[in-house]
Amino acid sequence: MNPSPNPKKLDAFWMPYTPNRQFKAEPRMVVSAQGIAYRTPDGRSILDGTSGLWCVGAGHRHPRISEAMKAQIDQLDFASNFQVGHPGAFTLSQRIAEHAPPGMDRVFLVNSGSEACDTAMKIAMAYWQALGQGQRSLFVGRERDFHGVGFGGMSVGGMLNNRRVFGNAMLRSDHLQSTWNPSTQAFVRGQPALGAEMADELEHRIVALHGDNNIAAVIVEPLAGSTGVLVPPVGYLQKLRDICDRHGLLLVFDEVITGFGRFGGMFAADVFGVVPDMILFAKTVSNGAVPLGGVIVHRRIHDAIMQGPLHLSELMHGYTYSGHPLASAAGLAMLDVIEQESLVQRVKELSRCFENAVHRLSSLPSVVSVRNYGLAAGIELSAVKDQPGRHGARVQQVAFDLGLLTRAPGDSLVLAPPFVCAPSDIENMVQRLADAIALVAKESEFCQ
Repeated sequence: MNPSPNPKKLDAFWMPYTPNRQFKAEPRMVVSAQGIAYRTPDGRSILDGTSGLWCVGAGHRHPRISEAMKAQIDQLDFASNFQVGHPGAFTLSQRIAEHAPPGMDRVFLVNSGSEACDTAMKIAMAYWQALGQGQRSLFVGRERDFHGVGFGGMSVGGMLNNRRVFGNAMLRSDHLQSTWNPSTQAFVRGQPALGAEMADELEHRIVALHGDNNIAAVIVEPLAGSTGVLVPPVGYLQKLRDICDRHGLLLVFDEVITGFGRFGGMFAADVFGVVPDMILFAKTVSNGAVPLGGVIVHRRIHDAIMQGPLHLSELMHGYTYSGHPLASAAGLAMLDVIEQESLVQRVKELSRCFENAVHRLSSLPSVVSVRNYGLAAGIELSAVKDQPGRHGARVQQVAFDLGLLTRAPGDSLVLAPPFVCAPSDIENMVQRLADAIALVAKESEFCQ
């Protein structure tokens, strides 16, 4: 039975990453979706300016993915991958490995980006333990990066509000400075030319302070998406790779947002020309149709852990739903869609149009920065004194009323449209955001 489009009570559902009291006083509901738009209970169309939540690159309810999931549920609804397997998980892992950088051909399947990060941290520790270096337990993250909400991901993540309440439970970690420099990057198109030297902090401060023999891994987002699209300077990621090689450190790319096409390549690792030791993925891999994520692991790391008696698990880790049949079917169908509908090429072709459109927002009142790469952009607004995030939240609300779904991490508005948009769809999304920014700028508390 389908739920009512207007539920009588909203109290029971404790919403994630949402100001619950505010939302339930003025709910913003969607009841259906197709292509690049949602529909509200009263029939209004809302353009999906965030691809669901960085997920729906192929557009909502893609028929190929829907058909694959329907066929799978009628054949095999569930099979654990604990000591018994089903073909879908093996086939999906092989297909993903074929798209990964050379040498990265082992895939551990999970259900989300949060699980992927915690899994990679466990794999890193198991790897060093297998090599007789079990003292390596420090993880290096970066300020303003997001690596999910598990205790491991929060520990290596650099988002203050995520860590504030849970600080006493964090794992050992240190953090690089963010790649964001407002004095030189505020309105840069694509990668900033300046700033690669920010990576030197890894060697000059963190390795010098802790010792490279105590560091398990360095984990970064190639582009920090959840804090408003912070683009790495030219040469920055390569410097991180070189420093990690010099000191024998594992480098992990969190590609939960960037993986499977958003930058015009299957992975940001390909686009930026830097091969890490592990890649985290989720979101777009199933087009958001069902939870699915994983870790792509270099073969040397996998093989080092393949030790001990043959009848015992080499890695004591996994989830009930790792490699779920329905998720595997959705992932395989999405890979077919990416390949057969040339979605990566489509992103490349749309990226310049998208860049030109979002940078026109630079002239609007209260816009203090516009940042972009591929089909991802962050438009930062001036903050209200002593009320960080208030301005962004208000524009997000008005944009929804005008027919656009965006996100507001702090006072930045994020646009991350589906890959299947037409140039006219991009223009419509940006215009609705422009209208929302302009309307809010006229309200007394946001006037500059």
